Amino acid sequence: MPKIVPNLWFDTRAEEAAEFYTSVFPNSSITHVSHFGEAGPRPAGMVLTVDFLLDGQAFTAINGGPEFTFSEAVSLLISCADQDEVDHYWTRLTDGGEEVQCGWLRDRYGLSWQVVPQELYTLLDDPDPQRADRAMRAMLGMKKLDVAALRAAADGA
Repeated sequence: MPKIVPNLWFDTRAEEAAEFYTSVFPNSSITHVSHFGEAGPRPAGMVLTVDFLLDGQAFTAINGGPEFTFSEAVSLLISCADQDEVDHYWTRLTDGGEEVQCGWLRDRYGLSWQVVPQELYTLLDDPDPQRADRAMRAMLGMKKLDVAALRAAADGA
């Protein structure tokens, strides 16, 4: 099977972003940094790519230039075990970034993330369609997802 490695395009902050992301997730590290040589197209010695792991998942960040920026068309989803994990990732990733809606945020580099408690999937797939609808309505009104409030909404409280 081929190995699929998401490649994140930055203007000049690839190494800074990789350092930030590896500080947020457990079992994470920078594994390799390459630099532009004399052939360019950017100044010799400038960071070209940064290979890093986020909780074992490989990523590459590239200083490709200002031509492309992130959009919500691609986001990274963090499936959280509980509210404590939601709170941790939400707090860290919104620092310098912005809250969006329904568990989505943009970090300080413009990359979109979804911070989702695993329990949300259970609530939205509830065999009682009214419970699932109530949970969905509650989620649509939230920025950071609140597990207790989602449960209460599903229960009709």
